[in-house]
Amino acid sequence: MEEKREKRGHRLTIDNRKKGTVSGVEDVLAFDVNEIRLETELGMLTVRGKELHLSRLSLDQGEVDLEGTVEALVYSNGPVRGRHRPGSWKRLFQ
Repeated sequence: MEEKREKRGHRLTIDNRKKGTVSGVEDVLAFDVNEIRLETELGMLTVRGKELHLSRLSLDQGEVDLEGTVEALVYSNGPVRGRHRPGSWKRLFQ
């Protein structure tokens, strides 16, 4: 059965390059202290920086809070649409 998610919109807020909140997140694809890759409703979002970490992750709400020094934000088109499997992070935290 195909999982349907309600679209809530995508928003990105960065405070003083030290803290951020992202909504409209569908999955966390990868992260380490230098890079976080997110799949959002509007495409792939890569956050690059130093000492990055996820301080809050709620894929049910589609939200991620991050902390660290943000140096770059890159949006790109990626394999967002047509996915029929639950997110890997959602499975891990269930």
